[in-house]
Amino acid sequence: METAKRRALGRGLEELFNNEPIDYEKMEEKIVTSTPQEEIIKIPLKDLRSNPYQPRKNFDEEALNELADSIKQHGVFQPIIVKKSIKGYEIIAGERRVKASIRAGLEEIPAIIRDFTDSEMMEIALLENLQRENLSALEEAEAYKKLIENLNLTQESLATRLGKSRSHITNMLGLLTLPETVKKLVVENKLSMGHARILSKLEEDDKVIDLADKVIKERLSVRELEDITSAPEDFARKNKITRKKIDENAEYQGIEEVMSEKLGTKVKIKNKKLVINFTNDNDLNRLLEIMNLNP
Repeated sequence: METAKRRALGRGLEELFNNEPIDYEKMEEKIVTSTPQEEIIKIPLKDLRSNPYQPRKNFDEEALNELADSIKQHGVFQPIIVKKSIKGYEIIAGERRVKASIRAGLEEIPAIIRDFTDSEMMEIALLENLQRENLSALEEAEAYKKLIENLNLTQESLATRLGKSRSHITNMLGLLTLPETVKKLVVENKLSMGHARILSKLEEDDKVIDLADKVIKERLSVRELEDITSAPEDFARKNKITRKKIDENAEYQGIEEVMSEKLGTKVKIKNKKLVINFTNDNDLNRLLEIMNLNP
C-alpha cells in the first residue's frame, strides 16, 4: 500500500525531465502515460482549487462552453493532475477541464495526485503561462524575472531549463531596464521586440527615449537602428555577454554559438538539419524580424 502511494505521488520536475528542458505539455503527457490506471482516482470537484501561483485568471468563455458540451456527451478523457493540500487539492494541470466539468454538471473528475513542492508549483504555473500563452515581450521578461528570483536560479540555469540560449534570457531581462515611456511603446506595439532589444543595451535613458521616438517617426527598421547605435563613441553600452569558449573540434558548434547569440534562442545543427527553437507566435515573429523575413 505504501509503495503504491509513493508511486502515485511520483517524481518531481527535475527527475521527470532529467537533463531535458522542462516543457509544460510534455510534463502533463509524461505523468499521464506513466501512471497505472488503478492510480487514477475520482476527486469531488468541490474539493479542488486553482494553483495559488497561477497568474492566469481569465479563460475563453466560448472555448469553455464547447468543452463543457463535449464533456456532457463523452466525459473527461484525460485526468487532471493535482497536489494534496491541507484542505482538498490544488490543480497542477487541467484547470480548463475542471471549469468545463462544473459547467457540464459533473460532481467529480478523474485525477492523478503528484507531490510537487511549492517551488515546483510556482515553476509549473509560470511555465504554463510562458509556453501556452502568447505573452508580450515585457510579460515574458517579467515571467523570467519571477522564475529567477523565486527559484533562486542563475540566467544560465534558467536558459537550460527552458531550452533557451543564455543571451535570449539576458536580452529579455534587459527590456525591464528600459525607461517607462519606452516600455509603454513596446506594450502598445509601437516599438518591436527587435528595436527594444537594441535600445535595452544602451546606458543613457535620454538617448534611448530619443532613439525610440526616431524609430517611430522615421519608421526605422531593426537593421537601421542597429547601424545607428553601432558607433561606441556615440552610445555607451551596458555590459556585454561573455561568450563561451568554442570547442574547435565540434564542426558546427561555432556556427550554433553565433546564431544563438544573434537570434536569442537555442540553435542546433545536426544531421544536416538546422533547428531554431521558439516559444510562441510572438517569439516566432521576433525571429522572422531579425532574419528580415516577412512571409
